[in-house]
Amino acid sequence: MDIEKHFSNGRPRVNARVIVDHIGGDLVRFAELMRVFERGDRRVQQYAAWPVSLVAESHPELIKPYLGKLIGYLERSDVHNAVKRSVTRLLQFVELPKRLHGRVFSSCLDLVLEPSEPIAVRCFALTAAERIAKDHPALMSELKLAAEMRIEHASAGMKVRIRRLLSGK
Repeated sequence: MDIEKHFSNGRPRVNARVIVDHIGGDLVRFAELMRVFERGDRRVQQYAAWPVSLVAESHPELIKPYLGKLIGYLERSDVHNAVKRSVTRLLQFVELPKRLHGRVFSSCLDLVLEPSEPIAVRCFALTAAERIAKDHPALMSELKLAAEMRIEHASAGMKVRIRRLLSGK
């Protein structure tokens, strides 16, 4: 299957499912998807980001070699929102190596605090940061403070996540 060609017909939702089914848990096929994601133009990259996160949810072991690069997309301002959304989404499911905890927490906290970020990005970033902070009381305090600052102007979905964080449940 030519993965890049599937992104050219303008049906990203249908194509995502086809590609995820094609990849399954295959390391070589996933590597091909990541090559398309990293080399593609802006549109191909945003279309490829969703299947990357869907595969990572089902087969988190496949994403581990690419985590550093993917986290780098959260730290850039020239990245399409779809890419940030997919990366923060997959961070909710993947077990991160300890060496990446600080970088991911910092990136996610910045996204939570940035009011111009889309709601989905902020929600996923909050959950990803919470997963890291649960074992670090100082980080949890920082995250709760940031969440409290945002609750007044948060969407309904974000308020639910913030309240759950603040209650400790």
